[in-house]
Amino acid sequence: MRTQLILIAASVLALFGCVTTTPATSVHQPMTARPEARNYDAQTNGAIYNVASARPLYEDRRARFVGDIITINIVENTAASKISENKTSRSQTIDAAVPSIIGLPFKSAQGTTLSASDSNNFDGKGQNNSSNVFTSTITVTVIEVYPNGNLLVSGEKQIGLKEGEEFIRFSGVVNPNTITTSNTVQSTQIADARIEYKANGFIDSAQVMGWLGKFFLTVMPF
Repeated sequence: MRTQLILIAASVLALFGCVTTTPATSVHQPMTARPEARNYDAQTNGAIYNVASARPLYEDRRARFVGDIITINIVENTAASKISENKTSRSQTIDAAVPSIIGLPFKSAQGTTLSASDSNNFDGKGQNNSSNVFTSTITVTVIEVYPNGNLLVSGEKQIGLKEGEEFIRFSGVVNPNTITTSNTVQSTQIADARIEYKANGFIDSAQVMGWLGKFFLTVMPF
């Protein structure tokens, strides 16, 4: 019976070790949307005109409807630096002497000099430097059109590798006026931009504390 329990536990652990989960995301949902149905007036083919392949002569092909796609050029370069320094100092000295004692006990302490001193110094320094560069390209889908014409876009790119999968996710609000004629826009021109680069391979899993370690860290923080 004991051997069977051990085999079952080993099988469960092996099963959990083979399962790869999709990393959680904070980008706007859903990350894709189907185009909305549009009503067109019935048209018939002519000698040259063909309904199936016709394109309006002056139509702008830039995205503006739900389901349209836009290519985002992710060019993010951030740098921040913070230096702080604090100093405090306090010192105190007390001198006291026992005066003449007449008709009172403890006369032997007469003339004794008492002295006390206290000193407290604090010197704290801190420095933090941060630099991030993210360059990529991702094509996203318009998932909502706001009343003022701005477009809420969201999308995901998955890259499968031997060690696991990598996820590039992006969402934000695009002003149609910033979309170029090639239907692209810079990430620096997008409001409420949310950019993620995550993975679910064993290398990333090895950097995450296990549930048992989290439990003991919670009940024994020291």
